[in-house]
Amino acid sequence: MTKLSKIIIVGGGSRGTLFAKYFAEHPGKARVVGVAEPRDYHRQNIVAQHKIPAENVFYSWEEILARPKFADAVVITTQDKMHTDSAIAFANMGYHILLEKPMATTFADCEKIVQAVVDSHVILAVCHCLRYTADTQKVKEIIDSGKIGDIVNIQRLEPVGYWHQAHSFVRGEWANSVKSSPMLLAKSCHDIDWIAYVMNRECLAVSSFGDLAFFKRANKPAGSSSRCINCPVENECPYSAQRLYMQKLSAKDYTWPLDVVISEFTEESLNNALRYGPYGKCVFDCDNDVVDNQVVNMLFEGGRTASLTMTAFCAHEGRKTNIFGTKGHLTIDEKEIRHFDFRSDKVDTIVIDSEHSMLGGHGGGDYALAAAFVEAVTCNDQSKVLSGPYETLNSHKIVFCAEKARLTDSVVRIKNAFVDENQIAFPSKIKELI
Repeated sequence: MTKLSKIIIVGGGSRGTLFAKYFAEHPGKARVVGVAEPRDYHRQNIVAQHKIPAENVFYSWEEILARPKFADAVVITTQDKMHTDSAIAFANMGYHILLEKPMATTFADCEKIVQAVVDSHVILAVCHCLRYTADTQKVKEIIDSGKIGDIVNIQRLEPVGYWHQAHSFVRGEWANSVKSSPMLLAKSCHDIDWIAYVMNRECLAVSSFGDLAFFKRANKPAGSSSRCINCPVENECPYSAQRLYMQKLSAKDYTWPLDVVISEFTEESLNNALRYGPYGKCVFDCDNDVVDNQVVNMLFEGGRTASLTMTAFCAHEGRKTNIFGTKGHLTIDEKEIRHFDFRSDKVDTIVIDSEHSMLGGHGGGDYALAAAFVEAVTCNDQSKVLSGPYETLNSHKIVFCAEKARLTDSVVRIKNAFVDENQIAFPSKIKELI
């Protein structure tokens, strides 16, 4: 009988809770034996779900490290800027690591994490879950078969969605690049990583343009207030926090994003959150500075090109991708792949059937990632994961270079990037150089 891997959840927010749920639903895969989370509600949810003994319940990850090693692996789903110290410390203790993206908020820190896991001979999987989805794996199968010939161009759209932008990147934890990380790193590193994975060639250069075009004080409607709950024009505003969260509460949909705003699902609790908390603020009255639209252009070896468009101004829906090959064209969303063949002039439609597309999130990628990580830990085999240290370091470098290109209005060559130590600290040092 295969020995169950023991897992510690470090960070009990939405992502930590999701992975904890996977382990609860798949008891034959691994067992959650510890949790570290400063917020009582989120910590106790995981404790109750997995019957974690009191001695393995912690407020902070540092408390875990004061104990001798008592598990095989940790799932680190803390805030972006907390990843570096915790990942290095757990690697040094011999824990295998499933690390939420981004790996870190500077390229130098990404390199430090990779060095730590290599030196300690532990497995690292980064949560680039889009590599693991059923549609991605089918796309890879089609490309590897030669049906579309050689890839010449990839065109990717990330439709973040008007209310998702308002929730996470205007009012929420990822609104300010200094406090968290830039939009391209916090959100679209998924897409840059996906492009790098599918293209499977070296990226040579990047350029990027983007701005905070709309969610700023200059666009605040006349007569509006600083909070939606008492705003005279709230009924006319598509970004009303009151409408978004009240609709969720009325429908008894206590999942994300409502569970980020409140832990007691009552109208009184929500009204208090909207009156006093960050999620009730007017979207034109926050301290946000991350972009609400951005394009990235990439040059790969062999003259291959790719582009990414990220926008807030759309419905919240799945990514849309075109892959243009020398023998065919793929049009992809999370539900189907359409293959147009140049030789026959016919279209073949492949419907994506993902067992956990709704349960796991990210088109089933989260659950598939968790399964791959557990298998890697069980077999002590890094190759079982698709998003390991070097793959992630490669795609993160493209992200950092793209953001540098945006900030400096330049084309950045990947190979020689970050040679100058002044270019490593990101984004504050780069802003000082402009």
